[in-house]
Amino acid sequence: MKAVRYYGKNDVRIVDIEKPKPKTGEVLIKIGGAGVCHSDLHVIHDGLKFPQASFTLGHENAGWIEELGEGVTGYSVGDAVAVFGPWGCGHCHPCQESKENYCDHQAEIGGLGGGIGFDGGMAEYMIVPSARLLIPLGDLSPRQAAPLTDAGLTPYHAIKRSASKLTSSNFVVVIGIGGLGHMAIQILKATCASTIIACDVSNDKLALAKKHGADYTFNTTQDNVAEQIIKLTGSKKCAVVFDFVGINPTIKLGSKIIGLDSHWTIVGLGGGHYQLTAGTTEARADNLPYGCSITIPYWGARTELMEVIDLAKRGVIHVEIEEYPLSKALEVYEKLEQGKIKGRAVLIP
Repeated sequence: MKAVRYYGKNDVRIVDIEKPKPKTGEVLIKIGGAGVCHSDLHVIHDGLKFPQASFTLGHENAGWIEELGEGVTGYSVGDAVAVFGPWGCGHCHPCQESKENYCDHQAEIGGLGGGIGFDGGMAEYMIVPSARLLIPLGDLSPRQAAPLTDAGLTPYHAIKRSASKLTSSNFVVVIGIGGLGHMAIQILKATCASTIIACDVSNDKLALAKKHGADYTFNTTQDNVAEQIIKLTGSKKCAVVFDFVGINPTIKLGSKIIGLDSHWTIVGLGGGHYQLTAGTTEARADNLPYGCSITIPYWGARTELMEVIDLAKRGVIHVEIEEYPLSKALEVYEKLEQGKIKGRAVLIP
């Protein structure tokens, strides 16, 4: 079967490999769609190392059950399922609460999940090590559902952590209207009454944000964007800022517009940094306001993915996808790096 394989830093190839066979407790999935995520570029360009010298990429996956390993119950061949992305040990306290994204033994497992250390879904078939990692889709299309496992789940998890701040009196900012950001706008619109502000460097992506419910949009290539936002919010500034980019300019913007007793959530893996000075009374422009919490959430829980899938089944959220054949994977990565993907690219075997 065809698969998109990672062999090391900047070395990704489309190759023929043997179709896998499920062992006891495992499930073989026929892939219906595999989302292409910007974090793949960090794996590829940073040359992240895992015990497996090479593995199939693709951590946003959905499809149909092809074969059940011995002992697997509760599912039938042909069932449509989404694959929960972060794979934990399954038995520690966080895993028992379905928070495998925060597994106590993550560093010992040998990978973060299918497509990140273990074989993922950019192939015709994929092995899932346990049925607990599957979420039934019902009538939801696997190619439409695949990006929900990260592009939907990650912002949902981040937003849920800040639910107490997302009141009708407050302003919330989403920086970066890409695969995750355009879903964050929809989830916010569906779950809170706050005024939603979207920021991006692309007018096309800001139009997408407006389409999905943003109340205000700001192009961050313009001068004085922070001042423009504060003019809108007043001196209270923003109660919550979600940064789905994570580079120095977006972090600088977030630090300027975040208010008192707030949540500043940095999801993007852009490598930016913020110098925090503790214990000083010196008045400085870059001091954070009192009560501001900075968080760096990771992915989401299995139960949260169930909730995301339910929102999609009800038609409340919808991933904007661009479909490509598996054979175009390398070209899609180039387009993603150049910022030319609208919403989420999905590879179809």
